[in-house]
Order: sequence, then C-alpha cells, then structure tokens
Amino acid sequence: MRIIFMGTPDFAVPTLDALVEAGHEIAAVYTQPPRPAGRGKAPRPSPVQARAEALGLTVRTPLSLRDPAEQDAFDDLEADAAVVAAYGLILPIPVLHAPRLGSLNVHASLLPRWRGAAPIQRAILAGDAETGVTIMAMAKGLDTGPMLATVRTPIDGKTAGALTDELSHAGAAVMVQVLGNIGAFPPVLQPEDGVTYAEKIDKAESRLDFSAGAVAVERQVRAFNPAPGAWFAYQGERIKVLAASIDDTPGTPGELLDDALLIGCGTEGSLRPTLVQRAGKGVMATSELLRGFPIPAGSRLD
Repeated sequence: MRIIFMGTPDFAVPTLDALVEAGHEIAAVYTQPPRPAGRGKAPRPSPVQARAEALGLTVRTPLSLRDPAEQDAFDDLEADAAVVAAYGLILPIPVLHAPRLGSLNVHASLLPRWRGAAPIQRAILAGDAETGVTIMAMAKGLDTGPMLATVRTPIDGKTAGALTDELSHAGAAVMVQVLGNIGAFPPVLQPEDGVTYAEKIDKAESRLDFSAGAVAVERQVRAFNPAPGAWFAYQGERIKVLAASIDDTPGTPGELLDDALLIGCGTEGSLRPTLVQRAGKGVMATSELLRGFPIPAGSRLD
C-alpha cells in the first residue's frame, strides 16, 4: 500500500518502523516542525522526523494543514491510506478524506474512554484496571471515528513511560494487521456510553498533593514518570519522585513520619518515595538522596 504516515513523538516511531518493515510504500512522513530544546534552545527535530530521515523518507513539517495549498500537496501524494499516531495537529476534512481508504489512527486507549491528548496518564490517574490501543477510522470530531481493532493490557503498577512503550509496539503490530487485510476488520461505531476526555496534562498537576490519599498520590508518581515528573518541594528545592510505595502508617499530609522519607497522605496511609531526583542530578535511590540531603522526621514538605 502507498501510505502517508503522520506522527510526532516516540510513541509513533514503532508504527512507522512496522509499516516500512511490512513493505508498505511511504509516500511522505508528516510531523510537527522542530521545536527549541535543551539549554541552547536549538531547534530539535521530532523523534519521528529523526527516524524518517534515517530511513531516507520524505519528511514534511507544515505548521498547519488548513492552507488549501498544503491540502492540495497532500492530495497529490495519491495515497491509499494515511496512518496517524499522535501527530498533534488537527486534520481538516479534505485531508482526512484524501487517501483512497481514508485515515486510520493509532490511539492509546480503549475508546470511547479517554478520547483526547493524554489517555495514558489519565487512565493511570483515574485508577483504571486496564487500558489498550484502538485502531480507529478517523472522522470529524475528537477521536470519535468507528473502531477497527483493539488490544487490551492491564495497567497494574506500570508507569506512563512503560505503558507508552508497550502500547506503541502493540499499536504498531495491530495497525500492520489491519492494513494487511482491511476487509477483515469491519468498522464498529463507538458506543455513546462511557465517553471520557483525556485533557492535556498541565504541569501544575505534577506537584504531589499529599492531602489526597496515598493511593492517589502514588498514581501521580506513575502517571508523570518520565515527564513532567511528579515532585514536592523542601527548603525551596524541587525533588522529583520517580517511584514510590504505599504504607499503611497514618500521618498528617505532607509531614515526614520518619527519617527515611515516609510522607503522610490524606486519609489513606502514607507514601515512601523509592526513586528520586534533585534538580541537575541523576535519578537515585531515596537512601542515597538522604545521605547528602537529610530531611528529618517532622519536616513539612511544600
């Protein structure tokens, strides 16, 4: 098949690789333009652009697809299908319908639950037992199109980073299956019941809320690992928490219950961070942090 691929972050790269490995012709790769990054704020290409260029593929980075000239250029590619994975730009109707078979999306949730920008993080924060990937025929609206295939996986104690990696590969595999025998995957309309929306993550949400129960706080830790990183403040310094366990010991929210960083949380016990990171430092065990930066029992965290 002749395919236009559209994606931007690391999540999309396995799908691009899978399409190439399956022998599909990639007419062009669309991705968001390079963004300033790093200390020097030099423009950095997206993970998809870097991978596409390494594969020798044609890359296009329009700021928008609303320009009629951009839409004509897209149409001129005469693709059989567009495959979209976390592209990050809205596709106008002329773009959605330009390919012969339309546009197919790899979405990291079990639709109709968690339509929108941050389905993996929202599923963890909500305490969902499972999540997955849905292959969807794209339509007007936010992740509202009919479903072609789904893959399910338990969340258990996984971080957002681990789930993103797992679902990116699962989505890549099932997308190849769908394209290989598209007639075997009839579209199914999404049910009206069970619709939820995964709003984009606001960095303010990553500040640990010790007034909540320990279960909810531990979900914050997993949902924001690796980015933006859940954190608390002590003596004006932010400390990220990358992993933590739950303890039954009750305590005042935000108060240190021992010298080993056991933190009181709401009405559901306490939280013990196990992997942490100071600004400008590498990730370390909590015991290593406390050897050089003690936080004694009775301290209050901001």
